[in-house]
Amino acid sequence: MANILVVDDELGIRDLLSEILNDEGHSVDLAENATQARAARAGNSYDLVLLDIWMPDTDGVSLLKEWATAGVLTMPVIMMSGHATIDTAVEATRIGAFSFLEKPITLQKLLKAVEQGLARNAAHQAAPVAAVAAPAAAPADPTFSQLPAVSAVMAGVDPGPHAHQGFDLDRPLREARDGFEKAYFEFHLAREGGSMTRVAEKTGLERTHLYRKLRQLGVDLGRGKRG
Repeated sequence: MANILVVDDELGIRDLLSEILNDEGHSVDLAENATQARAARAGNSYDLVLLDIWMPDTDGVSLLKEWATAGVLTMPVIMMSGHATIDTAVEATRIGAFSFLEKPITLQKLLKAVEQGLARNAAHQAAPVAAVAAPAAAPADPTFSQLPAVSAVMAGVDPGPHAHQGFDLDRPLREARDGFEKAYFEFHLAREGGSMTRVAEKTGLERTHLYRKLRQLGVDLGRGKRG
């Protein structure tokens, strides 16, 4: 079990993230702005922080910079936003953010990012000397794939049109994402013979969340079943 701080000015997002993380066995504290986040960080030690960028009092990037400057950025911080640019993501990474999640946050991406962040924190706790020697602004596994072509841009590579063969990039982002996710789940359903248990294990989703996601995407649950 890990101690996690969720900082977001939207009540619905705080409640949703808290519910998911509690279901995973973690202890969760909530803050609706930078002022509450500062107080929580001052009084507690966290294994991970989920930090929204756009907040009414102080934005998340500025708060991240405060913690880095004060020497209290001792835990992985996952930035969250629905309107961030590549420049914002890059700046947050340079300051010391571990990764970035684009809203609306999918369950699979959330749990994967949290798992990677906690693994990073555990590695630092086990090897404090190595952690001190490592550059603070060099995340081990930055997950910037949620922003269009960020991974390629940061690597200095032109992704080009052939990197997205098979997907209609003229569609709105939400429709394109839903199309990919539907194809993804249909593939796993077919490969696992329609077994929801095995698909849940392969995709890292709980069965309840998996059923809900499949219904939302309009996936035919009987399509992959063997005769």
